[in-house]
Amino acid sequence: MLLNDRILGVAALVVAAFLTWFGWRLEAPFAYEPVGPRAFPLLIAAIIALCGLRLVFKGGGEVEPNPPGANARIAWMVACVAGYALLFQWLGFVLATTAVTVLVARLFGATWLQGLLGGIGMGVGCFLLFDKVLDVVLPTGLLGNLL
Repeated sequence: MLLNDRILGVAALVVAAFLTWFGWRLEAPFAYEPVGPRAFPLLIAAIIALCGLRLVFKGGGEVEPNPPGANARIAWMVACVAGYALLFQWLGFVLATTAVTVLVARLFGATWLQGLLGGIGMGVGCFLLFDKVLDVVLPTGLLGNLL
């Protein structure tokens, strides 16, 4: 078993512990669902903890190193997700989702036009699905009353 597997497993257990601590404290001001808001983070924490335990005790085996440039793309992907989280409320769901989709599409080799078309489709399509069909309230941000 590689030491890297154990380190990743321990890191996963730390993330699972943080999610459990954060999720356990979530309470809704009024009951709108039978399970409440803490169910999702606790479920995700349990899954991450199980995967972390497997890595700590069994390992994942030998893997090839990342190809050249992959680590930079991974770092950019993390930056895109962090930017999405930071700008989500201010820009709104449609603009933030469009922007992050364009950037991620570029990371995977799409042209600017392909990324923009996919981003607009993803942002508007998911907004309509969640906000209008599933009745999940999403922030409109800069688009305000246009949506």
